[in-house]
Amino acid sequence: MEPAGLQGILAFVQVVEAGSFTEAGRRLHVTKSAVGKSIAQLERRLGVRLLNRTTRSLSPTSEGLGYYEACVRALAEIEAAQSLLAARRLVPSGRLRVDVPLAFGRRCVAPVLFDISRQFPDLTMEISFNDRRVDLIEEGIDLAVRMGDLDDSLSLAARRIYAQRSAICAAPAYLEKHGRPRSIDDLASHSVIGYGRDGIVRPWTVRHADDHVGKFAPQARLVLGHGEPMLDAALAGCGIVFLPTWLAADSLKRGELEMVLSDCLVEDIVVHAVWPVTRNLTPKVRVVVDALIEHFSSPSWDAT
Repeated sequence: MEPAGLQGILAFVQVVEAGSFTEAGRRLHVTKSAVGKSIAQLERRLGVRLLNRTTRSLSPTSEGLGYYEACVRALAEIEAAQSLLAARRLVPSGRLRVDVPLAFGRRCVAPVLFDISRQFPDLTMEISFNDRRVDLIEEGIDLAVRMGDLDDSLSLAARRIYAQRSAICAAPAYLEKHGRPRSIDDLASHSVIGYGRDGIVRPWTVRHADDHVGKFAPQARLVLGHGEPMLDAALAGCGIVFLPTWLAADSLKRGELEMVLSDCLVEDIVVHAVWPVTRNLTPKVRVVVDALIEHFSSPSWDAT
């Protein structure tokens, strides 16, 4: 984007937030007329009216409101990227509060955090493990690892760190006794272990015979509300299970589980690091984000 275009976006965001050209100009250290000119050029380039203007009020149009929200998110990402670069030479210190999912956090994220704790003795780290979605700002959390869709929040910045892959697995003893399914349709005649809470069983994301990726609703005989008991149930020969590779990898390597319908293996959940939007990303948050990105770039369990 040309500098003039970025200036127009900055002017537009400031006008919406300030409610006037005069105040927006004061914040940007330019004249009122310069702000008006920048926004007029932006509207001409986009071919849409962004602001409702009267002699007494100024407000975004419906198109302008949607554009404003998109601009705020984009500017936050740019600011976060600049802060990451600016903070690279600073040493992490102080208290850092991190929230991670229970099983994934303990198995996959905690080793990274422990390594950072060893490297930086001036950093005090508090790590919470739970599967509820915390309010980072309300609860004073500096950084969280989240699995699945993100909230559309303008107060949080996010960085994708990993795409979880899941596999359909069963214990060798179960397969020897009940046979090996050859297709997704064959699962109807098998005992299936499902993940569910509050009476709802989560569907699996699988690759079907025609090579399209879609949802499969398992008819589960055993429904559990946590991944690690699901692994235990599969190891006990209770049935066929859909597990993330980070949870099943060790059992697969030891031969305690076997992957079935391996061509159905797909990425099913995206994992992000999220943190409150700030003008300057602190070194203590930056070092964790960088370490997580590096760690999850080629995790050993996905070599399964």
